[in-house]
Amino acid sequence: MTEATLAVTSPDEILALFGARDQHLRTIRRLFDVNITHRQGQIRVSGESGPVQQTTRVLERLRQLSRRKGVLSPLDIQEAAAQEGVGDDRPAAVRSDIGDVEIKHAGRKVQPRTEGQARYVDMIRSHDLTIATGPAGTGKTFLAVATAVESLKAEQIRKIILVRPAVEAGESLGFLPGDLRAKLNPYLRPLLDALNDMVDFDQARNLMEREVIEVVPLAYMRGRTLNDAFIILDEAQNTTVPQMKMFLTRMGQRSKMVISGDTSQLDLPRGVASGLADAVHRLRNIDGVGVMRLENSDIVRHRLVQQIVEAYEQQEG
Repeated sequence: MTEATLAVTSPDEILALFGARDQHLRTIRRLFDVNITHRQGQIRVSGESGPVQQTTRVLERLRQLSRRKGVLSPLDIQEAAAQEGVGDDRPAAVRSDIGDVEIKHAGRKVQPRTEGQARYVDMIRSHDLTIATGPAGTGKTFLAVATAVESLKAEQIRKIILVRPAVEAGESLGFLPGDLRAKLNPYLRPLLDALNDMVDFDQARNLMEREVIEVVPLAYMRGRTLNDAFIILDEAQNTTVPQMKMFLTRMGQRSKMVISGDTSQLDLPRGVASGLADAVHRLRNIDGVGVMRLENSDIVRHRLVQQIVEAYEQQEG
């Protein structure tokens, strides 16, 4: 029996290494068959000599990674263990290349960070209509936009249409300065931010001027039929049932749709049913429609976001 220790400098480091509800800790214990405890600012690893040394190196590697990126994903744990030659038992969707999104911008590759995100990308590719729900930070919009840009570059589609409901349009937009474009910009900004992570500014502007990429409010979709297009509806929880029906029936030949939203962040007036929740219920058993629920474990924003979401869920519960 051998024991090794690793000093930690803060509770945040412990949280990053062990993961929410100790999910990373349980994975490392299982992969290396060691015992890991934390007391008085030290992580103690005990077990057979070889696995203890491997585990210590993995923990140090993960600690350095967490200092750079904040939160660690299950994929990070598996990749760190794989560097020690430990078997890779990740789910197939994460382990294979099926989840990779072939977009390179600013020197980085866009790819899913969790099993749930990998299944989400796979579902988008294999279904004409994908409906995704889940909390903030799970990559619903980001990965949908990335997959759309990938499809555009591969010439599988001819245009991308990014859509968002402006739920306050009837009340607040008139008080904002500027023309209609300027008034709508705050509502469409999150979609533009996601797009700018995939395509540089000048290229995005050129594509928008040529209407290869459109960023439009939901109300502007009425009466259109969209062929050879990749259409993304963001913040779909803020659509009404008639609006959702109107949007869904815009799909034309050789088109693909992704609808995403967080049903816990509803901005509709009290008593108005959400079109997103209604669509999940109505369409979930239709062949060709994929319905996906991303979980708190799929949150890949700042390390605090997952804890914030859980804290609010506990309070609401």
